[in-house]
Amino acid sequence: MGLFAKFKAGLAKTHAKLTHEIKRIITRSPKLTAESLEEIEQALIAADLGLAMTSQIVAAVKHAYETQGSAGLNYLAIAQAEIEKSLASNQADLKKVAGGTTVISIVGVNGTGKTTTSAKLAHLIQSRGQTALLAACDTFRAAAIEQLKLWGSRLKVEVIASAYGSDAASVAHDAVTAAQARKADYLFIDTAGRLHTKHNLMQELLKLHRVIGKQLAGAPHEVLLVIDGSTGMNALNQAREFNKAVPLTGLIVTKLDGTSKGGMVVAIQKELGLPIKFIGLGEQPDDLQPFDPKQFAQALFEE
Repeated sequence: MGLFAKFKAGLAKTHAKLTHEIKRIITRSPKLTAESLEEIEQALIAADLGLAMTSQIVAAVKHAYETQGSAGLNYLAIAQAEIEKSLASNQADLKKVAGGTTVISIVGVNGTGKTTTSAKLAHLIQSRGQTALLAACDTFRAAAIEQLKLWGSRLKVEVIASAYGSDAASVAHDAVTAAQARKADYLFIDTAGRLHTKHNLMQELLKLHRVIGKQLAGAPHEVLLVIDGSTGMNALNQAREFNKAVPLTGLIVTKLDGTSKGGMVVAIQKELGLPIKFIGLGEQPDDLQPFDPKQFAQALFEE
């Protein structure tokens, strides 16, 4: 399956809901009334595009109608263009440290798919001909270590792990040592799920980052927050709060294939200005894809 086909399939539920609603509104009457504008606004908000993006699209639709009239006006194309424009500055590439290991810390609340995402990222890096290591730093959840090891053996990625309940920062320290010794291009650190409201857990995460920063200057080079796309605007609150506690460099949005709330990707990027690095469009290892604004906007609105 090609990349655009993946985007299209992964965002099918959001696409169906959005296009169905907008077409229903505009086929009822060719005239754009205050009432139909309000309905378009509601449809965009229901897809979790957020208030700022919704207002931008509605203003563009209104302007196009006032300057061109209703004949041949394609509201879906206008919405698509506005989203593409809004996301144009998005930098999806992972940082790469010249001549050394790049350390990526994967953070987030429980249940967003951090462990699976860490493994899929390592797989993606290896498919590009680079080397990757995984660090099992979720030492709270015994199953997380086993899960990461299972993914590691399946995808042929080495996993640095310790016993359940051991100090996460010392596991991270050992992993950085191992990654440097093996001259790995990337080290992905799978951290424990934690709520941004739990002060002690956030302090522990900051400690882990300090430990690896002392060991390797500039590490972690990226801190990526994994959020569950199916939680809609709740994910925006998580991202907002996490970003206050731990400076984030980007976001990974998972589980977009099972939801009609795919618009939240746009809402989060627009409000926080944080790049969307990857999106999860399915269960398979290669269903985690670098975020492409043009293909994302097309998959949302194109017929």
